[in-house]
Amino acid sequence: MIKRIALAALGFSLLGASSPPNYSIEAIRYATSPDVPVNELVVGGPANEKVDIAMVVWLIRGGGRTILFDSGFHRDTFLKQFPVKDYLRPDQAVASAGVKPEDVTDIVISHAHWDHMGGIDLFPRATIWIQREEYRYYTMDAWQPGGNHGGIDPEDVKELVKLNTGGRVRLVDGDNVEIFPGIRAYTGARHTYASQYLRVDGDPPYVLASDNAYFYLNLSSRLPSATFSDADHAANVAAQARMIALAGSADRVVPGHDMLQFRKFPTVGRVARIR
Repeated sequence: MIKRIALAALGFSLLGASSPPNYSIEAIRYATSPDVPVNELVVGGPANEKVDIAMVVWLIRGGGRTILFDSGFHRDTFLKQFPVKDYLRPDQAVASAGVKPEDVTDIVISHAHWDHMGGIDLFPRATIWIQREEYRYYTMDAWQPGGNHGGIDPEDVKELVKLNTGGRVRLVDGDNVEIFPGIRAYTGARHTYASQYLRVDGDPPYVLASDNAYFYLNLSSRLPSATFSDADHAANVAAQARMIALAGSADRVVPGHDMLQFRKFPTVGRVARIR
């Protein structure tokens, strides 16, 4: 009896560890980019077809945490260079889902591109989670001769380093790592140097792909996203197959920029309730 009580106090049952939270998951559209050629994002995609793409962050809540997967962008540099409509600064878009910026506890960055990492300074109390190799490459080697920093904003990198020196960055070490109870990070898609995607346990589980799969078209037609290098296309297709297996269904893999997620799931305004 004493042993049973001790296990219960530690959050265990006799059948094993306590279950992870059944997280809620919402997609929040903070802008729309109109008339984007599909074949610029999907290798082998249809020629001469253009679509509006959703600019999205994902909100995950449960277990005392309020987590963003990606953070959007807000710098004038890209607001001027990249045509968008219906823009709402990401912290304000998240507030439309009932979450104050200071209440966000964690931000998981799928990859360092400007439209995914550019809002990390908008959430003043959040801890930032990024792959160790993604951090290393884009704060160091990417800016050396022969490096590749396409799509990376130097101001975002400076902010990331600043947050790290302030103790607010956590580095994720590789593939299949549980970063919160029931939420695991996976690598292998190589959209950037070391991009990651998430599996959120629950009934049912979901995989949030971010740009490792731009559209549902990637998943249905086994077509790679535009990736770090041409040599990574096959790895990206393999990673997408793995995402489907991890989710248990292609319907439960949520692509990074597909407007269909806001028709597929119940949506009010800018917010789609995935689970």
